[in-house]
Amino acid sequence: MHDHSPAPASWRIALPHSAAAVPVARALVRNALAELDHTADGDTAELLTAELVANAVEHTSVGRTPIELVVELRPTGCQVEVHDPDPSPPADLTRPDVEPPDPWREGGRGLLLIRALSSSCGHRSTGAGKAVWFRLPAVPAQRRPR
Repeated sequence: MHDHSPAPASWRIALPHSAAAVPVARALVRNALAELDHTADGDTAELLTAELVANAVEHTSVGRTPIELVVELRPTGCQVEVHDPDPSPPADLTRPDVEPPDPWREGGRGLLLIRALSSSCGHRSTGAGKAVWFRLPAVPAQRRPR
């Protein structure tokens, strides 16, 4: 029985505080999009998810609350959120470009990439820390490369 209401399909998964979190997160996003035959750009979704997760792993200490990945698929697009226990906001995500980022500095590119490639992105405080998110639009079927 198919319910065609626009309720979002969502996945929520706790990730390890290690580099292993990145491929797990990428696979979850890829599988979620494939399962619903969603039209958001899967490569971009995977890339940006990997950046958010890598950032969360890098900037939070091990052993506290886990990092959580939340993927929401709506008819209009997809939203990916990464929750981590560090309450401080991600510097490069919302700050205006005061100085150009140093492309050789590890971690400097990821959030700028997210700003460039997502339709919108941001962060919010949560009870346990913060959530950083991005959205990608659904692409009409006729515009998708086959």
